Amino acid sequence: MKKILIIEDDKIVANIYGNKFRNEGFHVEFAADGLAGLDMVSKVEPDLVMLDLMLPKLSGVEVIKGVRAQDKFVNLPIVVFSNSYLSNLVQEAWKAGATKCLSKADSTPKHLIDVIKGIFLSPPANASPRASSAASPAAAAPEPVSQQQVAFPRAPYNPIQQAVVQPPPPPPLSLPAFLSGAIDESGSTFHVELRKNFLETASFSFREVRNLMQLLAKGEDDAVRVGRLFDLYRKVGTVASNAGVVGLNGISTLAGILEQFMKELADKPGSLNPSSLRTVANAVDLLGVVLEQRRNLDEAMSIPVHVLIVEDDLISRRAVIYALDKANLKNTGIEDPSIALKVLTVSHFELIILDVEMPGMSGYELCTKLRTIPSHEKTPVIFVTSHTDFSAQARSAGSGGNDFITKPFIFLELSVKALTYVMKFRLNLL
Repeated sequence: MKKILIIEDDKIVANIYGNKFRNEGFHVEFAADGLAGLDMVSKVEPDLVMLDLMLPKLSGVEVIKGVRAQDKFVNLPIVVFSNSYLSNLVQEAWKAGATKCLSKADSTPKHLIDVIKGIFLSPPANASPRASSAASPAAAAPEPVSQQQVAFPRAPYNPIQQAVVQPPPPPPLSLPAFLSGAIDESGSTFHVELRKNFLETASFSFREVRNLMQLLAKGEDDAVRVGRLFDLYRKVGTVASNAGVVGLNGISTLAGILEQFMKELADKPGSLNPSSLRTVANAVDLLGVVLEQRRNLDEAMSIPVHVLIVEDDLISRRAVIYALDKANLKNTGIEDPSIALKVLTVSHFELIILDVEMPGMSGYELCTKLRTIPSHEKTPVIFVTSHTDFSAQARSAGSGGNDFITKPFIFLELSVKALTYVMKFRLNLL
């Protein structure tokens, strides 16, 4: 009987797949964190390891490296089963020696079992699993997504051709409609039950997340706040993981990026400030609304988003583009605010990110003018500024801005902030 070790801190996910594997005749062992998982690999000597990437104590990537460092496990099959938003970690997992990398959102239990059976039926590899898997097109590591920066002026430009026309966002769906979706026919009943269970329990448990958020916002010593942030990060991570398993990709994506951001804050408590707390609170609030009101975030986000960046400094513009790329938000960068204003009169964007200090026209002035354009009367605007004083905050709000972020910013904070505003805009929640 083949032995499978599941390293997963989410008990629900571990039990679901553990039971499926047992029904297929496999012996299953569990580990709830990376450190325990690495220890169990030596003790149990499994025939295959399946692990998440976001694990307590040791990350999934660190576990893979620890396993591959042992000669007798150099060819042990390791299947990464994680959320698709962790693109950078997935790349690291491949480099560390993962055999397969699968997305929770795209893999039914039947698909996962078929993959594992295929691995067991494959001839033994002469080299590491990483090398053998790279030879298979199905197992090829995904290339990181990159968005093309468009600087103006660069070439003859027709702004009308660049216009993005979006239909109005869909209304909230009833529970039966929300439960339907891209489900593997062989496991539809299983997935429908999983989604129903997730939606019934997640909205209730998310009240605890909001309570933790309120406690986090209270001014106490750093040790207490970091502890609460870690608790919040783990609970949001569970939502991200479970939403991915049941195929609710929009919820999984937002919760997942928020999870990464909070993990970075927990690792670097000095970055925990009013701006980062506001970003976390807005994302938590949106997740709560989506779960409680059964808003169909997948359908709302089914059409690509287009973001406009107006920033005259090349380095700052590239930093903003990098942050948006992490959230998979298509973007257009413009240096000159006067050109940006012309583009805005004929093109549709669903988020606008403005620098404050620019030659010829400040970000405040540009925001005031774009609010007179009917198609951008309610488009969310985020200011990127080096000022932190109250007057700067007041001017950003007074000119029509929705939010601001201070330079230098954490990339993931802008990723979370941008994605939150885009999703709220799509769902008519602004």
